[in-house]
Amino acid sequence: MIPRLVLLTDRSQLSLGRGLLRTVRECAGAGLTAVVVREHDVDPVARRALVAELAAIDGLTVISSRIPDEAADGTHLAADQVVPSDGPWGRSCHSAAAVARAAEQGASWATLSPYATSASKPGHGPPLPATAFAAHPVPVLALAGVDVRNAAAAVEAGAHGVAVMGAVMRAADPAGVVEALLRVLRC
Repeated sequence: MIPRLVLLTDRSQLSLGRGLLRTVRECAGAGLTAVVVREHDVDPVARRALVAELAAIDGLTVISSRIPDEAADGTHLAADQVVPSDGPWGRSCHSAAAVARAAEQGASWATLSPYATSASKPGHGPPLPATAFAAHPVPVLALAGVDVRNAAAAVEAGAHGVAVMGAVMRAADPAGVVEALLRVLRC
């Protein structure tokens, strides 16, 4: 089962001097149990090494974004990407109909975006109505513009949980943000 809080990585948003491995380790120490490794621009060999290093963190479920990886616990697919032949997978969706299609194809979870206006993707939107996050056949994580102020509202609207990138990646204290999100999500 996908947890209520999932972190999506984007090392380009980290504060100068802050490393991705250190950040994810600190977040795991604060209670994070799942991460989606994006980093699509990293050399394939280096990316595989990154996924393997993250997978070695006790208690952390590592999901590879778009690129199946044997060290990962699953794959998170783009909206139109071909379904993998094995392993659990989820899909990025932008409508309730897309979530239903993903479930029919065998998805174990879906992200649904945009939940709110996102600093990571300016102009991506408009945000979906809160009703879009309820009553899905698979667990749905609200994505885009999610932070401590609105995460609980996403779950109250029917989302299983939230997928967060910028609020954690851009934070001076990423682990503190994870702790706060877990508190408001009551995880």
